[in-house]
Amino acid sequence: GHAPGGNGRNGLLRYNFLMWSEAEKFLRKDKYIGPLVKKWGSCTITPKLNIDYFQGLVGDIIGQQLSGRVADVIESRLKDKIKGRITPDKILNLKDEEVRSCGMAWSKVRAIKDLALKTKKGELKVKILNKLPDEEVRKELIAVKGIGPWTADMFLMFKLGRPDIFPVEDLGIRKGFEKVTGKRFDKVKSAKFAEKSWKPHRTVASWYLWRSLE
Repeated sequence: GHAPGGNGRNGLLRYNFLMWSEAEKFLRKDKYIGPLVKKWGSCTITPKLNIDYFQGLVGDIIGQQLSGRVADVIESRLKDKIKGRITPDKILNLKDEEVRSCGMAWSKVRAIKDLALKTKKGELKVKILNKLPDEEVRKELIAVKGIGPWTADMFLMFKLGRPDIFPVEDLGIRKGFEKVTGKRFDKVKSAKFAEKSWKPHRTVASWYLWRSLE
C-alpha cells in the first residue's frame, strides 16, 4: 500500500523523510557520515511493513551473493512456476530439481525448503517477527539452514525497517567503512566504533556507507 503522506513516489519520500529525519539530524553532525548526508540527501530505505514475510525471506535467500537484477529474475521464475504468491505449501509441493531449475544453487534450494518446513510446522513464526526485538529475530532466522547473520541483518533493515543495524558481514559495509573512516575494518573493533559513533541510527549510517561507494 501507499506510505502515509500522499501517494506514489512523493509520499514515499515524505514517509522516509519522517522516518529517518531524526537519524539524519544526528548523523549530519558526524565527522565521517555528515558529508555523505549532505551529498546523498534522505535515506531511501522503505520498510515493507505489510509484506508477506515468508515470501520476503525466500527473496532474501535468493539474493545472497547475487546482484539485485539477477535475484529478481530468479524470484520471478519461481513465482511463475508456482503461479503467484510464494507460500510454504507451494514450495514443499515442488521437487528440489524444480526449485533448482529457476537458477539457484543447491544450498539455496535446501535453505528455501527448510524455511518452508520450519514455517509450516510453526517452528519459525514468520507472522510475529515484526513484534520481536532485533536479537530474537536474528536467533529465529539463523535457526533456518542457509540463513546466516548477513541475511538476518538484511531482513531486519529492509523488511522490518529496524533503525539500529550494522551488518558487519556485508562486503559493501566493510569497504565503505574503510573508505569513509580511513580505518581498517575489523569485525569487532569496527562494530564497537559504529556503536559508539552512530547508535541508535546504525541502519541509516550503513545506508550512507553503501552510498559512499557509488
